[in-house]
Amino acid sequence: MGRAIADYQSNGKVARLRVFSPMFDEDEIPVKTLFRRYKEMPKIERRALDMSRGRVLDVGAGAGCHSLALQDKGIDVTAIDISPLSVATMRQRGVKNVVEQDFFTLKGQYDTILMLMNGIGIVGRLERMAEFFKQLDILLAEGGQLLCDSSDICYLYEDEDGVIELPSEGYYGEQTFRMQYKDVQGDSFPWIYIDADTLTQVANANGYNVDIVAEGEHYDYLARIVKRK
Repeated sequence: MGRAIADYQSNGKVARLRVFSPMFDEDEIPVKTLFRRYKEMPKIERRALDMSRGRVLDVGAGAGCHSLALQDKGIDVTAIDISPLSVATMRQRGVKNVVEQDFFTLKGQYDTILMLMNGIGIVGRLERMAEFFKQLDILLAEGGQLLCDSSDICYLYEDEDGVIELPSEGYYGEQTFRMQYKDVQGDSFPWIYIDADTLTQVANANGYNVDIVAEGEHYDYLARIVKRK
């Protein structure tokens, strides 16, 4: 993904960024959408940006579209990504504070943490959610908030009669993906889509409250998560 982002920044066009998964047909990420402006974003993302306050952390910032939108509003935002090419591209685009960093090893204090475009998917597996909330304990300032969106992919298990039959083993939102761009093939990685009820249950068990503040058009939603007082 980093190479695709860098190519688009340099040339204004890219080859296909292909996505493979055992659960889905081959898909493609339209790289241009990673460079969209505020007015071009889905309503859930715009709502999250409008709710952002204080010192903001943009996790998995990619090409930096959300960070740039926040900078335009005069908000202090730090963008992090594990891809060096994404980090270099964000700097070229004018993101002021960019760090090549894994969320789970980051230090600091933030009033708002953004994990958009299903950014919470980096948790990978449901069993790792406790570790995720422990990291939130470190990163969220007093009174801070996490704003994240995700999707309930139960519709993948719906038959022609409208009956949803979920797998009997494991959590159905746990997926595995691999990306390829030109001749660069990435390693397979775990990714989670977490439904709102499960997110609420896990958050509550780890001392956090969840408020679903917006819903999209296809099983997606925006959640605001805060530490329970």
